[in-house]
Amino acid sequence: MIRLRILIFTSAFIFCGLFCRDFLSAQTAITQKIKGIVVDKSSQSPLPGANVVLKGSDPLNGTVTDADGRFVLTNVPVGRQSIELSFIGYQSLSLENLVVSSAKEIILRIELQESVISAKEVTIKANLQKDKPLNPMALVSARSFTVEETGKYAGSYGDPARMAANYAGVFSTRDNRNDIVVRGNSSMGLQYRLDGIEITNPNHFAALGTTGGPLTVLNTNLLSNSDFLTGAFPAEYGNAIAGIFDLKMRNGNSEKREYWVQMGYGGLEFGTEGPLSRKQGSSYVAAYRYSFVDVIEKLGIDLEESANYQDLTFKLYMPADKAGIFTVTGTGGTSQIHILDSDQKPEDWTFPKHGEDVNSGSRIGMLGISNQYFINSQTRIKSSISFSGSEVETRIDTFSLNSMDKFITAGEHSSEMKASAGFNLYQKISSRNDFNFGASYQLSYVDYADSTNLHGIYRLNTKSISSFGHIKAFFQWEHKFGAKLVTYAGLHYHHLSFNSSKAAEPRFGASWNISNRHELNIGFGMHSQMQPGMIYFVRSVAPDSSISLSNRDLDFSRSLQSVLGYQFLFREGLRFKSEIYFQYLYHVPVSVSVPQYSILNEGTSYFIDRKDSLVSKGSGRNYGIELTLERFFSNNFYYLFTTSLFQSDYEGYDGKWRSTSFNGNYIFNGIAGYELPFGKRKNRVMTTGIRITWAGGNPYVPFDSEATIEKGEVVYDWDKAYESRYPSHFRTSLRFGLKRNEKKFNLQFVIDLQYRANYTYVYLSRIDVLTGEIYRTYKMGFYPMANWRIQF
Repeated sequence: MIRLRILIFTSAFIFCGLFCRDFLSAQTAITQKIKGIVVDKSSQSPLPGANVVLKGSDPLNGTVTDADGRFVLTNVPVGRQSIELSFIGYQSLSLENLVVSSAKEIILRIELQESVISAKEVTIKANLQKDKPLNPMALVSARSFTVEETGKYAGSYGDPARMAANYAGVFSTRDNRNDIVVRGNSSMGLQYRLDGIEITNPNHFAALGTTGGPLTVLNTNLLSNSDFLTGAFPAEYGNAIAGIFDLKMRNGNSEKREYWVQMGYGGLEFGTEGPLSRKQGSSYVAAYRYSFVDVIEKLGIDLEESANYQDLTFKLYMPADKAGIFTVTGTGGTSQIHILDSDQKPEDWTFPKHGEDVNSGSRIGMLGISNQYFINSQTRIKSSISFSGSEVETRIDTFSLNSMDKFITAGEHSSEMKASAGFNLYQKISSRNDFNFGASYQLSYVDYADSTNLHGIYRLNTKSISSFGHIKAFFQWEHKFGAKLVTYAGLHYHHLSFNSSKAAEPRFGASWNISNRHELNIGFGMHSQMQPGMIYFVRSVAPDSSISLSNRDLDFSRSLQSVLGYQFLFREGLRFKSEIYFQYLYHVPVSVSVPQYSILNEGTSYFIDRKDSLVSKGSGRNYGIELTLERFFSNNFYYLFTTSLFQSDYEGYDGKWRSTSFNGNYIFNGIAGYELPFGKRKNRVMTTGIRITWAGGNPYVPFDSEATIEKGEVVYDWDKAYESRYPSHFRTSLRFGLKRNEKKFNLQFVIDLQYRANYTYVYLSRIDVLTGEIYRTYKMGFYPMANWRIQF
């Protein structure tokens, strides 16, 4: 109720500000600038003399790029605008429906593809390019997404992971977290990269070994267009078997200082960008966020769950003449949550006869420094060093009706620190051939410590301090047989020092534009991934009480992936896409003592199970078909419908095939949105959107109530592993927003109304070790969230 009252009050205040009559502004059109740089897609060299035209302008509004490939398009009306770029010998490109706002200049980096058939300009249908990945060698199971998409899709909350859950083959593991499952693979198989630097888990309230959390640290106000890959990805990506989030940060405005303030589901945010040196063209962009919940608590309002966090993200862009371009990218955050039964009445405790106090915190950070040096117009080398780290600290205390004295039942204090150095060499051999080679070395320093209490005896699951190295290298080559057929081949190699695991992974892909309406894609690849770090250091206690690290020699989990895709353009802006895929996984860790166990099922909860004595003898398979019908934004309207039908199985140590914990079998997603410009100067926009999801329930391992009561600890009925399923779930999200452009500022307000029905994905399933009774919590039935932003 407190959250709802705050939301209503804030909404009423903001609505008055957006709808009130403007007595001060003149009735003249509000305009803005579009700036950018145009470069060759392969070599990244600037293209001087390229034409840039504002489509639909009368009289014609256009310009040409200068000697450095830069352009400035002035007097662009606010609202949705499109520009067209052309250059002799290159494929022309249209950028449709750019959102032009007052008080915020648009800064673009535009890549043109050199034509392989003639020196004439070749016009490419823009609507065939809208979802094309930025990475030219990602020919299958990949798409780009814009920052706008993370904000305009209902239920996305400005989170790239929640936005990607709308795509075919992707779904969220839980309502209250952004872990995503790609084609039946564990969410642990997803890899995040930010400006080419691997990030273990870019989320607040994160746990080691997982890739998700309830709130992302990534700030979409600082992101640029990025790629999302779901299988058979190019050789430059390694140590992942499920998917890749290849995120890019934008550069700041190098000529003008701009600011924004934001308040909502991401917290209180303050951001700024501007020039470091106008003469050199260097810039900065930075944003700081602070938990809105913490602000409410500091005002004296008590909440059921106390959660606070803060984060800082920044990027420095510094051209240095002959020394190339230097960039410094950084992000970091801290978070804490306290769920205290001791502050509640006994009838509100987790269990009827005893309660729990959970105190948990996490910290993450990343700093990367890179230099891009152009050896010549066809060759460049990018060198980088980076430092990243994550730390978690958790303590669980229990107490009972008979005694309120707290007793520690579980705790963890673990950290992972990594330092990396590497380089990538890019060579544009000709208009038909591109070559890429790279290598890196990562040194990891880990400190794992976690324990649990059983029958009054503490058991250390991990207690290790260690360091190890990880070497990675790759090469890849793309060849264009003509304007219609493109092929790709590559090889990725990596080696883990402390147990000598190694893998050589060939990759291949091809894309054939059969005609202007039809496109066929294929991809094949071998992929492998090291186990979550703490798994190698799980302690195993022998009958003589000796301690060993029985998981130390685990191999990489490996995957063979093949994909066949087809795309058809019905008409301008409306396309159909389908992909069928098959993945075979092997060398998967399984348990001898619990032969039904497989690490492929980890990732459905906050905590990775610390099982000892694992062996790399398991396997798995994922196969399915994905269908997408998408209408790109035009005439103020868009929609995206996706269907995923799939099967996800695994084989344990006992040799029996079972469903994985992610085998929901089907997912149907539908999103749609509409924009309505209004006002005398069309300087205000009302947006509406809807998202509908229907997904099959996931299998699970049931509790063994009798054995749990007998032993006084949680016992699972592994003989019935993954035979039962949670109910299928249905959720809807509604989105409503308003935006107002004025000459000196713009205001935006968005509210998301989410409703989950039909007993949505189980929030929490627990068993009382005293009574054997099972408790399931279905939270977040109706959940409103709002966000307000001003740019000036």
